[in-house]
Amino acid sequence: MARKHRIQYEGAVYHVMNRGDRREPIFKDDQDRETFLETLGQCCARTGWQVHALCLMPNHFHLIVETPQPNLVAGMKWFLGVYTGRFNRRHKLFGHLFSGRYKSLVVDGSSPGYFKTVCDYVHLNPARAKLLRPEQRLREYRWSSWPEYLKSPKRRWPWLGVRRLLGEYRVPKDSKVGRHYLERCVEERRVAEDSAAHKPLRRGWCLGDKRFRKELLAEMAGGMGPEHYGEERRETEVEVAEQIVRSELRKARWDEAKLGSTPKGHKVKVRMALRLRAETTVSYGWMAQRLGMGSRSNVSNLVYAKQKCQK
Repeated sequence: MARKHRIQYEGAVYHVMNRGDRREPIFKDDQDRETFLETLGQCCARTGWQVHALCLMPNHFHLIVETPQPNLVAGMKWFLGVYTGRFNRRHKLFGHLFSGRYKSLVVDGSSPGYFKTVCDYVHLNPARAKLLRPEQRLREYRWSSWPEYLKSPKRRWPWLGVRRLLGEYRVPKDSKVGRHYLERCVEERRVAEDSAAHKPLRRGWCLGDKRFRKELLAEMAGGMGPEHYGEERRETEVEVAEQIVRSELRKARWDEAKLGSTPKGHKVKVRMALRLRAETTVSYGWMAQRLGMGSRSNVSNLVYAKQKCQK
């Protein structure tokens, strides 16, 4: 059976979730959780994503992410692949860490209520899973974005966006008083939570009003796969990568002919690969072919060795 297309467009908001293979843990300890957050931050820097909420559970994660460019697929491929590699290297394992494809529910970010509903669902997850005692506040669960919301702006993760949820709760200012009010509202919602309202979040493919759903369905039926939406109007990951290659060629005073004739491990090529790795989600295979660096494993080894020297 063919896989369903991912819906991608500029400014989309998603609730993304994925479980461990065979429901096994995706974190063995807090160092793994720190690695996950570090990898997510690096992914945001490469893709321009803004995270609005997240929660790390023992065998799965929840993520509310906004994509200024239509690049959820490329970003998730990089993110899950890199975290899996780091997890496996640390624990001397190999193979799949996650169970199949991640789920991505498209959220209506323009109509009132939907964005707040999905963020609250993520932030209330530790209480729902009984990882907190009834007398404990949500802020006591460390591996969620909720404690970050209650910190001052300078102390938060740089890739976490809080203004949108503050606006949904009509908090006029990101101040101590405003954050206290926000916490009180969410704790009250925790007490009054209705589990029946969670069904669309668990099983649906989008969360929004009829107009929003109709627009998405029309887009999906428009003859162009949703994973290609916007490619004719804006830069793709490959186009961004090509811009970087052209920029580095000018800096080195090289042309395409010299790029093709220079040894695979030349320092200029390695510099290009490092920049592509830091600023895009293109694969090592793409770099190997485009830069004339042999195999993807050769590029990976060269980049890893250079990164290790720079630390």
